[in-house]
Amino acid sequence: MPDLGNTLLILARAAIAREFGQAAPAAVDLPELQESGATFVTLTQDGALRGCIGSLQAWRPLRADVEDNARNAAFRDPRFPRLAADELPATRVEVSLLTPAQPMTFTGEADALAQLRPGIDGVIFSAGGRRATFLPQVWEQLPDPAVFMAHLKQKAGLPPGYWGPDVRLERYQVRKWKEGRP
Repeated sequence: MPDLGNTLLILARAAIAREFGQAAPAAVDLPELQESGATFVTLTQDGALRGCIGSLQAWRPLRADVEDNARNAAFRDPRFPRLAADELPATRVEVSLLTPAQPMTFTGEADALAQLRPGIDGVIFSAGGRRATFLPQVWEQLPDPAVFMAHLKQKAGLPPGYWGPDVRLERYQVRKWKEGRP
């Protein structure tokens, strides 16, 4: 039986390839693809980020979520120019399937940092009407919880030392699959 991860990778790459008018292999239609799911699609080239877009909440079928997020990572990530057709062969696709986010309860920043599990938790930071997330994979580059949190605050558009009564944190985990070297 085909595995979900391989199927999601095929769907993500095929969604991007179709935007260039390229033929793409068909993925097996697994029952899980019709269930609601939240995914992030991350694109890299030579190990460097080339696009990353996703959903924090499951609100549509998994197939639609991964295909739309793949197209958005390739063509609508505001940090990067649109992916060009000649870049696709050198682009590596990773799909992360998120668990539902759980609110964290904490007495202050030190308590929140102590509860984080590096390499396991993805974190959603909300404060001052702003919101940002880091997937658990970001711990690979930012293994110290205080540094991880400072960068997450900056991603949300807040100073790295910001902390106040309006801070809300949620955490989630992922199952992830990555293509082999293109």
